[in-house]
Amino acid sequence: MKKTTHYILLIISVFCVQISFAQEEIKSKIDLLLKEKEQIRIYEKDALKAEIEAITKRLNKNEITAEEAQNLKTEAAKNRALNIENRVAILDNKIALLQRNGTDKVVALDSLGAKFEMDVFDIKFNDKSIFYSETKKQEVKYDVRTVSELVMAVGLNNAIIDGQSLDDSPYKIGGSRFFEIGINWKTRLFKNSNAVRLHYGFSFQFNGLKLDDNLYFVENGKQTELQEFDFNLDKAKLRMDNLVFPVHFEFGPSTKEETEETLRYYLDKKLRIGVGAYGGFNIGTRQKLKYKEDGEKVKDKFKRDYNTSDLIYGLSAYAGFGETVLYVKYDLNPIFKDALVEQHNISVGLRFDL
Repeated sequence: MKKTTHYILLIISVFCVQISFAQEEIKSKIDLLLKEKEQIRIYEKDALKAEIEAITKRLNKNEITAEEAQNLKTEAAKNRALNIENRVAILDNKIALLQRNGTDKVVALDSLGAKFEMDVFDIKFNDKSIFYSETKKQEVKYDVRTVSELVMAVGLNNAIIDGQSLDDSPYKIGGSRFFEIGINWKTRLFKNSNAVRLHYGFSFQFNGLKLDDNLYFVENGKQTELQEFDFNLDKAKLRMDNLVFPVHFEFGPSTKEETEETLRYYLDKKLRIGVGAYGGFNIGTRQKLKYKEDGEKVKDKFKRDYNTSDLIYGLSAYAGFGETVLYVKYDLNPIFKDALVEQHNISVGLRFDL
């Protein structure tokens, strides 16, 4: 009987000790959350100070007006205040859960014994987060020398034909167009200057040639010839789809903004000049014909080789201000292989670096 009583008292003592440890752990967690709340306020205030200093520098350089500077400062202060409010609210919810349940998480086991855990702003299944990576959040880099951007270009397309001027071209100048889209990386070449940047990446180019004078392309052995169509053509267009890898050296000034935490260069409204080259592959060629036969509309599409060059390479350049620039590219490879008269694709339009 005494042994039984002794064991009961021992179990009660251990249980009380565990409760004491648990309470101490909860108190410790709450203290950490309270400290984190104060750190949030300090961080957001310091970040606001840095933003205001950057805005003041822009004002002193006459990049913005006094009214614009005041509006930017007001917006920055408003955003930082909301950041403090929202982030502190998250911690207050965690503290409330700890005080009420002894934990800031809700844990359950399903019928198969799988662990399901829900944090205030996260859900875990078998100890793995559904929404967040297990790796630590990366800190903001002080200096970023390489960035990525989406590149789009659109404009007029045509061909330079040996012995002929553009006025004699069989292709409609207004109706022949090109489109380009790709991913571009931009790297600052010098550590303490942004005067020269290297642009590189990959793009899909779609070059169209719209024929005039009721002509269309006919593949005759190793030669691709123009012949007159049997009916009145509403449209005859050849499109060449290419995958290319452009490289450009870009020159031009930029705005430098430096704080205690970051160093950044901005090209807003700055002159940019780029020269370079590209190389790649033809990934498809097709011809589209539209006409009427016996009063009915007919639309034919032919996906063939048409003896177009498999390897694509050429020169390109652009110049302009900010994100929008004038863009020119010229294929050094002939459009058609083994052609009796060489033709080279040329494009002029606008390029957007987004």
